[in-house]
Amino acid sequence: MPISHRHIARIVTLQTLFELEFAANSPESILERTIEIKALTGEAAAFAGELVRGVLTNKQLLDDTIRRFAPSFPVDQLFPMDRNILRLALYEMLISKTTPPKVVVNEAVELAKEFGADTSPRFVNGVLGSVISDTGKTAQ
Repeated sequence: MPISHRHIARIVTLQTLFELEFAANSPESILERTIEIKALTGEAAAFAGELVRGVLTNKQLLDDTIRRFAPSFPVDQLFPMDRNILRLALYEMLISKTTPPKVVVNEAVELAKEFGADTSPRFVNGVLGSVISDTGKTAQ
């Protein structure tokens, strides 16, 4: 099954957010380089840019949401990949709202499988499932 352009855009977003945790480079320069490396163009590149800017603009709200739904796991102590997968998924689910919640959760779990630790998929799925239950969204 071919990988969708939106999935690759999410990977670019995740890699950009992850690198920002450790590098002093600007988000735009990291994003541009990562888009170039992954050979993203057109709508997929625009989608990645929208996601990165959206997560960064709403980072405090996203982190507050993580704190609310994973109170036993301080946000600043989460594995950086898990933290950024959750930020990305929560942005898509609660703010952007252009992707059905079930798709957001599936994508986040796939990213966790691909880039996270062994426990990441279960953790990400649990947090996002709690958010969906609490906000009354149906996983369509």
